[in-house]
Amino acid sequence: MVRYWDSSAIIAMLVAEPASGAVSAEHARDIEMATWWGTQVECVSALSRLEREGALVPPALATASDRLDELASQWAEVQPSQRLRQVAIRLLRTHALRAGDALQLAAASAVAEDHARTLSFVTRDVRLALAAEREGFSVITPS
Repeated sequence: MVRYWDSSAIIAMLVAEPASGAVSAEHARDIEMATWWGTQVECVSALSRLEREGALVPPALATASDRLDELASQWAEVQPSQRLRQVAIRLLRTHALRAGDALQLAAASAVAEDHARTLSFVTRDVRLALAAEREGFSVITPS
């Protein structure tokens, strides 16, 4: 059964974080992932920021990037569309979200074919988890 994965949860599978074990265990329960077109870009942004801050050394960055490429080759990806943009705009007006988070949630809505209760949403972002819950998704926040 496919679940929707936000980039905040994916990052925890790529680099060592306190929640990495719980996130990896959640992924092992069901490896079928769906996410939006920009997730890989968001993940590379986060990895690059960690490298710039000195929290990720080049060998660890290479390992994380390889793992990201592996995951991305297997996940189902929601492509940009006018409908996705319209849903994201509605979500921005409804919830306290950043643009990228609204696009994540809009993409999850597309995967669920507008039946949020049918899809689990995996995230480590508290604000996004709250909005997803309010939209009717079953939210998984591994910690």
